Amino acid sequence: MSDILLEPPPSPFVDAKQHSEANHLGMWVFLATEILFFGGLFSAYTVYRWSTPEAFAQGSGHLEYWIGTVNTAVLLTSSLFVALADLAVKRDDRRWVTLHLAAAWLLGALFLALKAYEYNQKYLDHLVPGPNFDPHGGAPQVQLFMFLYFAMTGLHAVHMLFGLGALLWLLWLNHRGRVSSHRADAVAVVGLYWHFVDCVWIFLYPLLYLVAR
Repeated sequence: MSDILLEPPPSPFVDAKQHSEANHLGMWVFLATEILFFGGLFSAYTVYRWSTPEAFAQGSGHLEYWIGTVNTAVLLTSSLFVALADLAVKRDDRRWVTLHLAAAWLLGALFLALKAYEYNQKYLDHLVPGPNFDPHGGAPQVQLFMFLYFAMTGLHAVHMLFGLGALLWLLWLNHRGRVSSHRADAVAVVGLYWHFVDCVWIFLYPLLYLVAR
């Protein structure tokens, strides 16, 4: 009886291929829910952008255009390194997995550092929604644009933080030798998440930074 109790439970997967497919399906389902989450903010932006176009153009003019542009390049490059890490793990090249993941992490951290700098500039310019908000001669609805700016980019930044944590986890797994060409799902699944965060920013950049241009 004791021997039966000590036996490991049977695997729910028929083989490694089915296990991999389940991992990918789980991440795709999760990302689908995240799309719905961001979709509410994008819908609100669309409605108010349509009803108050001048105020949104004025609000966009207060954003640091160069930061948005640099951050777009930074995030796209970080996604490239994550994709290269996925290729490296399939070649069992642990050294390049580490280098690519570390580069992606550093670029992600740079993205958040630039975003924090931009947030600080908005605070100093009294452009944070609240009792001290100053539209700088613009329409009152500029505050609505700034609210959506902070809500959308703030939610994106939270996802970035989770992504950076996931990249550190992959670096730890690689250091322990727990990822390889036969166990590459972790890198691929985290890569899907990172590319999703990248794609969200690709939509945020023109909606927020290019309205007034």
